[in-house]
Amino acid sequence: MSDGAQFTHAHMVRFERHLPGPPAQAWGYLADPGRLPGWYGDGRIEPRLGGAVSLMGGHIRGVVTQWQPPGRLAYTWNVYNPGDATSPYPESYVILTLAPTAEGTVFTLEHLPVLESFVKLNAMGWHTFIDMVDAAVRGGPVQGRDHYMAENARQYGVDLGNPAG
Repeated sequence: MSDGAQFTHAHMVRFERHLPGPPAQAWGYLADPGRLPGWYGDGRIEPRLGGAVSLMGGHIRGVVTQWQPPGRLAYTWNVYNPGDATSPYPESYVILTLAPTAEGTVFTLEHLPVLESFVKLNAMGWHTFIDMVDAAVRGGPVQGRDHYMAENARQYGVDLGNPAG
């Protein structure tokens, strides 16, 4: 044991995706769960700093830590099992950034820290979310979450029959 600092590394998942149009075109899909119910399920994000976040019927809960429309939204991310009053997992942070470019918008998603045992599952899930946002912003049909998850599960080596295994 030492009184000195311990240097460790935390896992994170980070994506960048180019989207058409200005950031305001994508903002609603990030900030208003009603615009992408196939991902968020029964959910809400209170549109203000300190606002409550409740997604997927309360499975995900958090607090808005940055509210800067239409460029940046960040919130804490806590996973709750049914019936739990407290989360058995460490709190993490989701940071969603929309930056204008000459060709449209760069959408950056960062989630950290991610438990090592959940890195692939986390990447599959966020890739699915980004695919859904991309389809919505482009004005095309947005398939159900399962459609994108099946494709992304193969990419990340996730067994959907036993996703935590």
